[in-house]
Amino acid sequence: MSDYYELLEVSRSATPDELKKAYRRLARQYHPDVNPEPEAEAKFKEISKAYETLSDPQRRARYDRFGPEEGAAGNAGFGGGLDDLLGMFMDGFGFGGGGRGGARGRPGPPRGADLETVADLTFEDTVFGTQKDVTVRTAVTCEDCSGGGAAEGTTVTTCTECEGTGQVRRVRQSFLGQMVTSNPCARCGASGEMIASPCATCGGEGRVTAERTYPVEIPAGVDSGTTLRLSGRGAVGPRGGAAGDLYVHLRVAPHAYLERRGDDLYHRLSISFTQAALGTTIDYESLDGEVELAVPAGTQTGTVFRFRALGVPQVRGRGRGDLLVEVVIETPTDLSEEQEALLRRFAELRGEPVAEPEKGLLARLRSVIR
Repeated sequence: MSDYYELLEVSRSATPDELKKAYRRLARQYHPDVNPEPEAEAKFKEISKAYETLSDPQRRARYDRFGPEEGAAGNAGFGGGLDDLLGMFMDGFGFGGGGRGGARGRPGPPRGADLETVADLTFEDTVFGTQKDVTVRTAVTCEDCSGGGAAEGTTVTTCTECEGTGQVRRVRQSFLGQMVTSNPCARCGASGEMIASPCATCGGEGRVTAERTYPVEIPAGVDSGTTLRLSGRGAVGPRGGAAGDLYVHLRVAPHAYLERRGDDLYHRLSISFTQAALGTTIDYESLDGEVELAVPAGTQTGTVFRFRALGVPQVRGRGRGDLLVEVVIETPTDLSEEQEALLRRFAELRGEPVAEPEKGLLARLRSVIR
């Protein structure tokens, strides 16, 4: 007996999605309705049996441990899971499948996958908000078949094996009464539909891969690392399935001199010691434009000046944070002889002891370097 994984052309670590994709690809290749070769029907039955076993976690586990015979034997027992086991008892006592294991409705096409992308923003974009276009490569509806998956002039038909439910129910008698098991239909891949003539453009998937660009509204006040969700902008599902969502992760470039602290903006501004001692007025460039920063005489290092409502807007609320400017007093290091003499006279008048001036060759060299 052939190995089920080899029949489906997948590895033993294949995920359920990989198994499903492999089965659908092979089913379209060997289905007797589309492949007239004599051996196609036998091959189709083999891959259907392999997928029926491996698509059930419990049966797959038994198959991996004991091989195909145990895997097949498991189907005759309680391999259908808790829902099917309860359904067996309900049917056995005359409830007609009304319990959890009863007949299920048509499953419908599966939802498409969610997508992720990154939007790069400037610092100002996050403060004032903006609109940003993002481009993603995704699955979109096939225009040639309008998402149905069938070639032009043909239609999708209901699976005759499961009658469109996507589930195959098997009834047998046991000492407990009538036993009913329900498993995914191997003929249609649990979709409930059959496509005799798949669309040549999408191969019956009802979707193709293409690039799409979507506008993203960036609200004022968001921060780097924020993720925005665009509902229905992900990949479309196969055969008309609903689209997933698109998650946009925001990445913000740093500002030249401003730092964000919550809803406040912070800046360490350097001023000279004469400006701090005598006071000054500085034309300060904020994100909202030029504002006047009045530094009073005698200002010390670490003094913080606050500009109300010139910070970051609150995303979930009203108002804005503040702009905080902390002044740092710089000490000059490149004094000329005249400037040094004035400072020494200043220190003398204040009675402040200072280091003696440098003399000799080293002092003359430093003077030349200046």
